Amino acid sequence: MKKSVIFGALTVAGLAAGAAAAGTLDDVKARGKLNCGVTTGLVGFAAPDANGEWDGFDVGVCRAVAAAVLGDPKAVEFVPTTGKTRFTALASGEIDMLARNTTWTFSRDVDLKFTFVGVNYYDGQGFMVPKELGVSSAKELDGATVCIQTGTTTELNLADFFRSNNISYEPVPIETNAEAQQQYLAGACDVYTTDASGLAATRATFEDPSAHVLLPEIISKEPLGPLVRHGDDNWGDVVRWTLNALITAEELGVTSANIGEMAAGTNNPEVNRLLGTEGTLGEMLGLSADWGKNALMAGGNYGELFEGNIGESTPIGLARGLNAQWTDGGLIYSPPFR
Repeated sequence: MKKSVIFGALTVAGLAAGAAAAGTLDDVKARGKLNCGVTTGLVGFAAPDANGEWDGFDVGVCRAVAAAVLGDPKAVEFVPTTGKTRFTALASGEIDMLARNTTWTFSRDVDLKFTFVGVNYYDGQGFMVPKELGVSSAKELDGATVCIQTGTTTELNLADFFRSNNISYEPVPIETNAEAQQQYLAGACDVYTTDASGLAATRATFEDPSAHVLLPEIISKEPLGPLVRHGDDNWGDVVRWTLNALITAEELGVTSANIGEMAAGTNNPEVNRLLGTEGTLGEMLGLSADWGKNALMAGGNYGELFEGNIGESTPIGLARGLNAQWTDGGLIYSPPFR
């Protein structure tokens, strides 16, 4: 009797887990399109060009997932979201994944029930001020008006920083980066605070970027990365290992320039498993054998996406820093493909 009850319970649990696992991946395949949540517009990370085509570092992750699942990096519907609307859009199923400068925190992971599949940018919160303000440190901002996006970790970090330094500020709440930029340039606030990468991206769009200073203080840890809903482990695996494919490819020297040659087979077993010429990793994910190759052909490996969108040779001008490969002293590291 006890055995049948236990077996029955396990069977029900197994069926429930199987149903959850089948969900999003099957939905995306049936729809023929990935719905990917992005920011409303942050140059270098995710922004539409003059023709309405989305481009950027986070956009590259969306396109890689679409290519891995559907074989087409253009099979993506980009859904702009704000700090307030992004989590509702993901929880409701309006989007399949969120790739939008979103910080991995305890409460978002546990309480909001999202699964962060990895980190594609290690960041920290900073401050930008007009050079004419004559400020060289955030500790000199007592009484300042501060533009800050609502519904973000930056709100809480800002309150903590000013409180711990026994100084005051007046918040100027804004919804989007575009609104923040407008308010800041109009003088409605003395300071704009957000992730340091976002400040660099915003400043790069100014008519005279040199008239604005990024203060030296970094007041938080902001590990940014794509996320999916809890309860759909198979889909989480697909997005996680697509990101890992981009990271591993850079480590192993697989690039958009040599991938055709390497996909014919190499003497490196991990490269072969990554590109699908050896092993059954694609089958394990419920994807084609060449899913990794397709993901990489969408926009190149992690380093190519970084350098082409936000790197030192772009107007954003970000150094790799913590976002260098672990072999170069950074934190970018993927589990092995085996």
